[in-house]
Amino acid sequence: MAARASVSQPGLSRFWFDPALPVVESRRACDSQAAYLPHTHPTLSVGAVDGGASVFGHDQRNVRRDTRLAPGAVVWVPAGCVHACNPVPDGRWSYQMIHIDAAWADAVLDEAGRARVRRVHVTDDAAPYALVCALNAMLFSDAEVVEKEAALVAFVGDMQAWLAKDGPNGRGQGMPADRLPADGPLDRVTALLHDRHGDALPLAQLAEVAGMSRYQLIRHFRARIGMTPHAFQIDIRIQHARRLLRRGHAPADVAQQLGFADQSHFHRAFRQRVALTPRAYQRLG
Repeated sequence: MAARASVSQPGLSRFWFDPALPVVESRRACDSQAAYLPHTHPTLSVGAVDGGASVFGHDQRNVRRDTRLAPGAVVWVPAGCVHACNPVPDGRWSYQMIHIDAAWADAVLDEAGRARVRRVHVTDDAAPYALVCALNAMLFSDAEVVEKEAALVAFVGDMQAWLAKDGPNGRGQGMPADRLPADGPLDRVTALLHDRHGDALPLAQLAEVAGMSRYQLIRHFRARIGMTPHAFQIDIRIQHARRLLRRGHAPADVAQQLGFADQSHFHRAFRQRVALTPRAYQRLG
């Protein structure tokens, strides 16, 4: 079960961690005055400033560098890099901080053939900030772990792609537009998702079927289908659920038959796609 705490009051933080996805944890802080001494993390750490002003300090080639951050700024801190980020004197700031297992992130990049960026990076470009916000929104949501894993894989790959194309002026030049593969690899994945729509199919297994890395599969699948493989599988389940409900099957039986974790999960997924509960949909017939 994910551990969470409210951020409804100034000075409080909210943490997210799920043992089912132990390679990542996240923190949101609101109007914080907390200050930190220079320190390191064993993780890849990515922070974003949501409000207020702060100063980010880090060591680069034995030289201390301090950068004032405004809302929208993002810092990328590889594992082991000395750094500290604190509010300006007598100030408060709101921020997000995501910590990702460094070996796991390296494995994602190695699979995709992406270069690793091993330096601290500070930017105020809108694209990285949007990536951080989107990932954190997913992590703190009620989405399934497989969807959070897919979002994390995409985040690591997209951020590294953006950083690798960064120019000397400190602004990224955008993510590369990967050429879509031939239909065959993605057709094999969609066929498997149709045939085994009730089974839990790990992202790594789907990537192996496609002959791609996990990152490449997510990017190409989204580009062609418009959603992640798991979201596509849920969509298939809901299509089957509608037919079963019209035939009079009980919602609880449908949930179990189609591989949903429980009836609550089925209820939520059905309502998100049909705008009705399973029972209300069944009554229409």
